[in-house]
Amino acid sequence: MKKTQYSKLKLGAAPLVLGVALVSAPAYAQDEGATSSSEIVVTGTLIRNPNLEQAMPVSVIGADAMELRQASVAEELLRELPGVTPSIGSAVNNGNGGASFVNLRNMGSNRNVVLLDGVRIVPAELGGRFDLNNVPLALIERVDVLTGGASTTYGADAVAGVVNFITRKNFAGVEANLSTGITERGDGHSFRADVTIGANFDDGRGNAVLSIGYQESDAVYQGSRPWGEVAIFSDDGGAGGSGTSVPTRFSLPGLGSPQLNPDGQSFNIGGGVIPYNYNPLNVYQTPFQRFNMYAAANYEVSDSVEVYTRGIFSKQTVSTIIAPSGAFGLPVNLPLNNPFLSDSVRNSFCAANGISAAACALAANASDPSVPARIPDPDDPEATIANPAYRPGYQTVRTAISRRAVEVGPRISDYDTTLFDYRLGFRGDLSSSLSWDVFGSYGQSENIQTIQGYTLNSRVQDSLMANTTDSCFSGTAAGCVPVDWFGPTGNATWTPEAIDFLSDNSTVRTKVSMAQVRGTLSGDVGFTSPLGSEPIAFAVGGEYRRYTASQQSDTLAAAGDLGGSGGASPNISGGYDVYEAFGELIVPLIQDKPFFEDLTIEGGIRYSSYTVDTAGKPGFNTTTWKVGGSWTPVRDIKFRGNYARAVRAPNIEELFSPINTNLTNLADDPCASRDGNFNVIRDVPTGTLREVCLAQGATAATVDTIMVPTSGQANYTGGGNPALKPEVGTTWTVGAVIEPSFIPRLALTVDYYNIKITKAISAPVPGDAITACFGDPTGTNAYGRLTYTPAAGAAQSEACTSIDRSDSAGALSGEYSETKGLPLYSSNLGKIKASGIDVSLNYAHDIGFADLRFSGMLNWTEKSVFQSNPMSVPLDCVGYYSADCGQPIPEWNWSLRTTLAFDAVDVSVLWRHIGGTKYDGTGMFAGTLDEDVGTLAGKQVDFGRIKAHDYFDLTTRWSIGDTVTLVLAVNNLFDKKPPLVGGEAGSTAYNSGNTFPSTYDALGRRYTVSARLRF
Repeated sequence: MKKTQYSKLKLGAAPLVLGVALVSAPAYAQDEGATSSSEIVVTGTLIRNPNLEQAMPVSVIGADAMELRQASVAEELLRELPGVTPSIGSAVNNGNGGASFVNLRNMGSNRNVVLLDGVRIVPAELGGRFDLNNVPLALIERVDVLTGGASTTYGADAVAGVVNFITRKNFAGVEANLSTGITERGDGHSFRADVTIGANFDDGRGNAVLSIGYQESDAVYQGSRPWGEVAIFSDDGGAGGSGTSVPTRFSLPGLGSPQLNPDGQSFNIGGGVIPYNYNPLNVYQTPFQRFNMYAAANYEVSDSVEVYTRGIFSKQTVSTIIAPSGAFGLPVNLPLNNPFLSDSVRNSFCAANGISAAACALAANASDPSVPARIPDPDDPEATIANPAYRPGYQTVRTAISRRAVEVGPRISDYDTTLFDYRLGFRGDLSSSLSWDVFGSYGQSENIQTIQGYTLNSRVQDSLMANTTDSCFSGTAAGCVPVDWFGPTGNATWTPEAIDFLSDNSTVRTKVSMAQVRGTLSGDVGFTSPLGSEPIAFAVGGEYRRYTASQQSDTLAAAGDLGGSGGASPNISGGYDVYEAFGELIVPLIQDKPFFEDLTIEGGIRYSSYTVDTAGKPGFNTTTWKVGGSWTPVRDIKFRGNYARAVRAPNIEELFSPINTNLTNLADDPCASRDGNFNVIRDVPTGTLREVCLAQGATAATVDTIMVPTSGQANYTGGGNPALKPEVGTTWTVGAVIEPSFIPRLALTVDYYNIKITKAISAPVPGDAITACFGDPTGTNAYGRLTYTPAAGAAQSEACTSIDRSDSAGALSGEYSETKGLPLYSSNLGKIKASGIDVSLNYAHDIGFADLRFSGMLNWTEKSVFQSNPMSVPLDCVGYYSADCGQPIPEWNWSLRTTLAFDAVDVSVLWRHIGGTKYDGTGMFAGTLDEDVGTLAGKQVDFGRIKAHDYFDLTTRWSIGDTVTLVLAVNNLFDKKPPLVGGEAGSTAYNSGNTFPSTYDALGRRYTVSARLRF
């Protein structure tokens, strides 16, 4: 067979920029049966010449590092990398939609692109993000992480960077992997098994490979760890939780929302609230089960044409488990003749609502409102007589009920996802220096959320509509059972029939598809620059992508009838397509000259035309480009830099989601004078502040007793916007690669990155909405709470009147149809900026009895700024955590792996460092925890500051001949405990179980054992 361009690429693949790898690849990891691939994947360019240097920094996680890390899924592998901010994954419970994502530079998980062999895979949800759970880890050879805008090469969304999973090619043989792990506490069991079979055929012209895998992990409940047993309030360090509790709370005009005494016979007015401890039933690790298949084949049909194909199939279930459902500040009409009302409770309702004692007594004995006052006279059909069953005086009072339905059990959502993605392509040579590649692919992902254990808001109302203990009023739903919402927990009315009536299962189906076609012509022009030795290389081509997505909810989810669901799940449907043309050029200007071992410049451009599936078929066009270069004055050092213009087009969720009310995070409220326990935290509002609170929906009866948002969660209203346009990013990097000849086997890279996005598609954070209305805080009161003095006339301003409060309690939390909360609408007015320095190190030295290896990466974050609109205050989260920042953003992060490699045994230690952070604000508790927080009682804490954390992982690997490898790993070797911050220090998704479990290890020491068998 003649030496085609692809054959020459096979011979030249080894030098592929591994000198700047995060973790160097081991010599022994190469399979005897595997050969180099005819497909060369160079992250950051579509030019296929591996001998050309790239100006963009790419960090590489090799197969060696992946084996030592013992990750079950890709999200675990990426989560702990410096420069990667934890995103939705296995450590997120409340807020996990059944998928895992990656967030580069804290710019949002929708601002980077995840690729498999340089090609997009079908997204998992309406936001266009790929689910990392679908990566076939058994066949991954390395992971490339590119920093900065790469839209010119990969299209929209690659603003913050790219994560490219590269698979092993032309695998031949059989490989089986088996691993199992467990925490030192005996829970959180994980299991993974993979079998890969591959073979070359037809005298090496073709290869086929099939990999089948299974992974699972068990839940780790927060109640199983001392730091998660009891929910703790961040502001006072006391036993916390939710104001939706047991016994029940009801709103009473002028008295707030007092809680009933445990026997349900009277209100505990002025006695505070016993919050519900939701921690024990929440989880630090979500249970997960996955089956996956990966198949690929390639065949040279002639000396110059090769056909290739690849298919992925994955079926997985992720379960989230949170505390029981119930009535979360649900406005209801309460009949005063409800049979479970005690005289004392009824009298409290009457007094608070201005109902006289006489009218109250009459209402208590009133008949069913469906009973008519008069009935037909049996003796005279044309006349009527008084109905002996009728008792006058029927009345209802409007109140908001807050009661945890513990009798129903926890809320469980099972997310069952089925994904397939198929790719078919042809590639070949037009000449010895010119090649072509054309492929098409289609993928589809379907996620079915099965929602269990939720009470229905409408059924709660119906179950109150009764004046006997065995039947409800006419007009209520079929099968209605009266329930005693006033009595003790688990009282006799909570029968299986009552629970069956109050609760129901619900489903939400999300379906996403992506079709793409790309054609590329690449190679070199056949000549060099006057002072160069490598020819000028180029790539040109075109691409088409078509996205569709839909969310279909049943009537319960679509109507928002599920108690504690966070809002309605409306039906959504949309799509768009994009046509693109692109070109790239790499020009080696000077090579092999004094002080110019190499001077290379590169550039690229991509034009994109979008059409959105909505009335009138609106669209928009974008142009992205990049320029860069590298200069190697001597062999020991190379300088590199890159400047790029990138874009991110609005996704289907941002374009097509209807306006809807959901939950956001807000720990305090300028109008609130009471905390979650009904303790005084401020003086009642006066002056302009009082006018503002009233203008937003509080009443004269509630304005003096407004409570902070329940569990630090307030309502907000927002949604998609079909008028959104692409956001624009400008990114630049500058750095150096140092490989000194006087220190053999040392490679050091240092790169500064600066990423700025304008016209960012974003919504205000809750703090922006508060500041826009109430102004900046004017000080701190005696309770440690911020004080506000709104400007004169603020009560008439749009910024204030657009905030909507609960009619029944005046709070910013409550039932969604009544309380719209904060206005957080999407726009193109945002700005985002990230900058910092990345340093990577690789060094190896023979110390005689072993090979000593160091590999590591350090990240210094200079800026991580978000500004939702020109009028809002820029929020820089570096070194801070808060609800607006979401989670801690340390200034310093690093990881360093030190390995002693013996003949057949490797001993490796990974040191992970997370820099210290502090709370962005005031009011965090510092002191000694009280005895009501369980085993943490007496512990000295400072919820306003997190010290630097260092974790150490120990791995030992034995190679038994060429066929068997055994690995024993101990993660969190010294059993480092997570920091304590309480439950309102960050966003709900990331601040859970009194800590930040996506950032810090909440499970404790873990053991993993694995075996790999190869033939």
